[in-house]
Amino acid sequence: MKITIIGTGYVGLVTGACLAEFGHQITCMDKDESKISSLLNGEIPIYEPGLADLVQKNVQEGRLAFTTNLEDSVGGAAAVFIAVGTPSSRRGDGYADLTYIYAAAKELALHLKGYTIVIDKSTVPVGTARQVARLIREANPEADFDMVSNPEFLREGAAIADFQRPDRVVVGAESEKAQGVMKEIYDPLYLLSTPFVFTDLESAELIKYASNAFLSIKISFINEMANLCEQVGADVVDLAKGIGLDGRIGAKFLHPGPGFGGSCFPKDTVALLRIAQENGVSARSVEAAVEINAAQKAGMVKKIRDVLGGDLAGKTIGVLGLTFKPETDDLRDSPSLSILPPLHEKGATIQVHDPQGMDEASKIFPEFNYVGNSYEAATGADVLVLMTEWNQYRALDLDKIKSLMNQPVFVDLRNVYSPEKMRELGFTYVSVGRR
Repeated sequence: MKITIIGTGYVGLVTGACLAEFGHQITCMDKDESKISSLLNGEIPIYEPGLADLVQKNVQEGRLAFTTNLEDSVGGAAAVFIAVGTPSSRRGDGYADLTYIYAAAKELALHLKGYTIVIDKSTVPVGTARQVARLIREANPEADFDMVSNPEFLREGAAIADFQRPDRVVVGAESEKAQGVMKEIYDPLYLLSTPFVFTDLESAELIKYASNAFLSIKISFINEMANLCEQVGADVVDLAKGIGLDGRIGAKFLHPGPGFGGSCFPKDTVALLRIAQENGVSARSVEAAVEINAAQKAGMVKKIRDVLGGDLAGKTIGVLGLTFKPETDDLRDSPSLSILPPLHEKGATIQVHDPQGMDEASKIFPEFNYVGNSYEAATGADVLVLMTEWNQYRALDLDKIKSLMNQPVFVDLRNVYSPEKMRELGFTYVSVGRR
């Protein structure tokens, strides 16, 4: 099937590469000439494990192409995915900015030929698909198309596996013809007995927001329990195991830490709050999750400051990890962006290492010192903070780390190491929610 993807960001590029791997003829279109030029030269603009190889393979085998020409790519396509960005509004009110979605709708409308399904793949507020359909009809009253909402559920760092072996595929499509095309697009997943949820446009759009909000609530809950554990002398690791074994609760996302971040959870929880408020509905659990997350990040600043005796002037803080999670170069709303600046403002020198995030971080925080590995981050440090649980930080030579530091103080915001082992090695060890 001939399919066009509008937008070559994270979602668009992963979707295009994976659909090409399914055997479809994919054209990824983007107005950014430099981005398309890079892709044509084999340069992938984002870090996602396995994506570069998948793109290269499908380009070489003739199933994946890149272009800036909207007319050629949309004309004759059986399906057009809109996968452009929906960042938070620049007004700072929490609403999703739909500028790029609506612009794409108006432009693609002029080039539709024959029956086509237009698919919202981007994360959008409830009602967006109907607005996109309205804009297409206004721009091209003769267009023969159906509107579909097909939200993505891709975890950064595991996006290819999530696309090729998903928990479920959600399709908001209100005609049997559109549902039939979507079944054909995702036919390889039927062979894997993947659950499909066929529903209306609004329900599909809300499923995406509700999923991310629920997971955000779960993370915020375990972080609150971790803080309570610290006060009463309990261990949050045992607590999480004890409640996670309950089949009604489940163990996933019960890992305490410095708070959630990334491109989805912070943005989508706030956007869901705005949708609820617009419709006169309270969403207090979501509102609480947002507040708890902000407080958790602030609490990590206090945790680091306290272990240094409160005075940060002249102290050196070594940091392991900057991205919001391992296996990505994404810094968007990463806890590190909230935790490290207040420490620096109080007079601390920040020296950091991250396997993928330092190039972007250096643009945001040129005042930090960026080093080549974990041990350089520890050298001369008064405290070493494990911020992101990259695999290479899970088996450090702790004796070497200790010998390099000014004093053996280790703040583990991801609970990677054993408190007993760290104490035996002579570290002052601080974690999250453990005795």
